[in-house]
Amino acid sequence: MSAVNITNVAILDNPAPFLSPFRFEISYECLDSLKDDIEWKLIYVGSAEDETYDQQLESVLVGPVNVGNYRFVLEADPPDPSKIREEDIIGVTVLLLTCSYLGQEFIRVGYYVNNDYDDEQLREEPPQKVIIDKVQRNVLADKPRVTKFPINFQPDNNEQGEQPAEPLDQAAINNEQEQDQQSSPPPPPSPLDNKSE
Repeated sequence: MSAVNITNVAILDNPAPFLSPFRFEISYECLDSLKDDIEWKLIYVGSAEDETYDQQLESVLVGPVNVGNYRFVLEADPPDPSKIREEDIIGVTVLLLTCSYLGQEFIRVGYYVNNDYDDEQLREEPPQKVIIDKVQRNVLADKPRVTKFPINFQPDNNEQGEQPAEPLDQAAINNEQEQDQQSSPPPPPSPLDNKSE
């Protein structure tokens, strides 16, 4: 069971111009006190075919986190259009909101984002070169895709509270085997032992 659960994400100022900042109001609950910070990231997927075009828009550390309910607004700069291929600016892409603890991602919320011109004439007859100031983004907030990953939130504790097994003492085992061999009578000589070549 996860120690942190997202209870709600509200995308503020949506739809918005492509070049305006993102604002997410994130509500979450913590069911177990955590010694270290949790890390929230917002990632813009610049191309479905090549992750080198992905842009991390923001990364914030929150914590240490005690048991309770929390809410904050995550603000992030828009993606840099110069780092997106021209043919990938207009159309549908993905925005990822992730949360990690001790470098282990435990939740990922994916949103489809539709980027299109805010002017009907530009939509019908798009120019050859994208006019970024006329592009509007619309995050499809009503259908997020949530993926959870199991992680150990208390790495210092053994999960069942059991003591780790003691390592085997190989020297003691070898010594016991030698004593067993000395106390047992020697095997009878084999006919092959007396055979000369």
